[in-house]
Amino acid sequence: MAMAGPEIERLITEAFPDAQVVVVDLAGDGDHFAARIASKAFAGVSRVKQHQMVYEALQGRMGGELHALALQTSVLASEVE
Repeated sequence: MAMAGPEIERLITEAFPDAQVVVVDLAGDGDHFAARIASKAFAGVSRVKQHQMVYEALQGRMGGELHALALQTSVLASEVE
């Protein structure tokens, strides 16, 4: 059974409460998604580790319920006061 985009977004947001998350179903088939995630949790962390952190947030669903996920991660900029 495929995962729905809102479920992917929910899991990521639970793991990174400050994150800005955009999930897109690339093929319209519920199997191929792209996600853009910006979070302060990624500060000072390598891109590989950032992606590993996202995969951990997906709680083992990558490769099973979730067939393909293209990731773009970045550090969430601090708000200017």
